[in-house]
Amino acid sequence: MTSKPGWGDIYTELGATPIINAIGSVTLLGGSTPVPEVKEAMERAESAYVPLWELEEKAGDFIARLVGVPAAYVTSGAGSALTLATAAFMAGEDDKKIEQLPDTTGMKNEILIQRRQRYWYDRCLQLAGAKLVEFGSDEKVTEKDLEKAIGPRTVAVHYFMVTQKPDPNALSLESTIKVAKKHNIKVLVDQAGQIYPLDLLAKSVKMGADIACVAAKYMYAPQSTGFAFGTKESIRALAKQSFIGYETRRVRGVGRPQKIDRQEIVGAVAAVRRWMTMNHEERLASIEQRSRVIAKPLQGIKGVKAEIIDNIIGQQPYGVKVTIDAQAAGMTAQQVVDELKAGKPSIWTRVAPDSSNAIYLHIFGLNEGEEKIVGERVSQILKAKARK
Repeated sequence: MTSKPGWGDIYTELGATPIINAIGSVTLLGGSTPVPEVKEAMERAESAYVPLWELEEKAGDFIARLVGVPAAYVTSGAGSALTLATAAFMAGEDDKKIEQLPDTTGMKNEILIQRRQRYWYDRCLQLAGAKLVEFGSDEKVTEKDLEKAIGPRTVAVHYFMVTQKPDPNALSLESTIKVAKKHNIKVLVDQAGQIYPLDLLAKSVKMGADIACVAAKYMYAPQSTGFAFGTKESIRALAKQSFIGYETRRVRGVGRPQKIDRQEIVGAVAAVRRWMTMNHEERLASIEQRSRVIAKPLQGIKGVKAEIIDNIIGQQPYGVKVTIDAQAAGMTAQQVVDELKAGKPSIWTRVAPDSSNAIYLHIFGLNEGEEKIVGERVSQILKAKARK
């Protein structure tokens, strides 16, 4: 049973399998479900057409005022913001260079990145034609490492911001910005999930970063939207790389495939407005309570420890960490994940990235009432194994 009549039937009609999403806001499962305020704004946007260059400009101005940054731009996700920012740093506002990309002949094209911060999405920088140059070691990164890595083709340094679990052996954002500004190179920050506390949204730009990239899906906007926050100069250059810059100015920038519609832009605005004005104490209290619903039926099972995650920073607060002693419980965390996925309805979660014997269960992607289904299903699987 699921919590809603007709649940997933639009997918079953197509032969696809609907699932209960206990992972959270992840691209592979659809990213987000826009809230009613966002859906209403998107429906209102359908009533008329609008020049998208103007809409992007006005939407960016509105968002920038809400967030407290000099300038903002709505992009096709945070990954798109990374690509457009990289292109903007390399080509600036030079139309010949804009059309030359991703061929970077004659341009500064090296983006510095800490060895300890190589991650899945740094590929987005390379799509614009940039070359990633590592600095520092696997053990530790220092200001001296960054200084030594700066060369004649260096255009920017990239920083991956994770406030929830800061890496004590990585070079801090403050130090990164200090060195970069000393050498007159740009700073690009991927802060995709850094949306709460609210001051995180503007933090890196206020510290001196040129562009910071955020995923709008975490604010319950359409999955296909994101933001670039930054200086007016940098955002102006980024806009010229965009899909609508390609059409309006007839200059063929690399951002043309990363198109978004007027409804999505308006939906992203509505999502930010809601996020900046809502009662976050109530939001967090609800998520914590729903997390406890998941954890309750998992108490007292042999070889199983279910605990509420105490994090409230960023895009994925609370949730439940289920640690499984495979010998005592009779099954591994991966086996639990596989059985959940194979059930009806299929429930998706995954083994925790920081522990091979644990799974994380999150609230973000769950419809109201599905937290009870998730908790009971995990309990049934583990108890059935214990009885054998």
